[in-house]
Amino acid sequence: MNRVDVIIPTYKPDKSFFKLIEMLSKQTVPIEKIILMNTEERYFDQLIYGTKFKEKYKNVETYHHSKREFDHGNTRNRGVKHSDADVFVMMTQDAIPADEYLIERLLEPLKKERVAISYARQLPRKDAGDIESFVRSFNYPDKELEKNKKDIETLGVKTYFCSNVCAAYKRNIFQELGGFVKHTIFNEDMIFAAKAVNAGYSITYAAKARVYHSHDYTNRQQFKRNFDLGVSQADHPEVFANIPSESEGMKLVKATTAYFCKEKKKRQLPKFYVNCAFKLLGYKFGRNYKKLPRKVVDCFTMSPDYWRQYQMKREASRIDATKGYGKNKDKEGV
Repeated sequence: MNRVDVIIPTYKPDKSFFKLIEMLSKQTVPIEKIILMNTEERYFDQLIYGTKFKEKYKNVETYHHSKREFDHGNTRNRGVKHSDADVFVMMTQDAIPADEYLIERLLEPLKKERVAISYARQLPRKDAGDIESFVRSFNYPDKELEKNKKDIETLGVKTYFCSNVCAAYKRNIFQELGGFVKHTIFNEDMIFAAKAVNAGYSITYAAKARVYHSHDYTNRQQFKRNFDLGVSQADHPEVFANIPSESEGMKLVKATTAYFCKEKKKRQLPKFYVNCAFKLLGYKFGRNYKKLPRKVVDCFTMSPDYWRQYQMKREASRIDATKGYGKNKDKEGV
């Protein structure tokens, strides 16, 4: 049997986090370690203060870092270094296993030699609205699917689709391909999945492995999220340049329109169309972020800390170590 660890980046987790850990402790396949890559120690300490969390969950390891140090790719890479399991499962703090078979069903597709990743189906939470519930069912249907390089022509960008909300990785292939991209605003999962597909491996959507995970974003939040999505695609043309994403959005619009018409819920459509417009605008601006002033980028992004790191890296790249640091050119050599 494969040894399995679970890696979860956390930031300001709420009480639902306890439900996640409890469900992981009940899995039919035992988890060796639950590795928490926590941003800002004080928030985590506030959550578990007065509880017996550490005593109850002995297999939980927590590693703290500052908000300035967080990065979607590199933070997860550091989490992997704390694991020596054959398979590790990436999760987010707001994903709750639907049952005790989640890990078992994620492992099943990985028995095939060329399958590098399996990812779970995302079910809407009970409090999700009609639109979010349908979008989840559209993006995460109940049919399992194995995807590889030959599917690019028919599936397009969906060939690379994978979600670290809940995804299992074979450690040996992950290391062979160099892990997640080290500095990215978004999409570290799809960027790695594309690398795996183009290296000749497969990705499996494991529809029977299920987690509850959904968001009812406001139009503003959706704009910001899709802005970051556009930025990630602009920064990785090797993955996204020749595979347009807009066509997938149009499929969703058509399917959602047909569904709400059939269910006699047409009143939902104006709200849905406005939300889609914000998504598209955010995405378009994100794809063209290099043409925008920095103040505009700061206003549009959902990830301001990423841009602070981005600026620091740019400034560091301009330093010529042979000329020293912090020297005034006018006084140089004095």
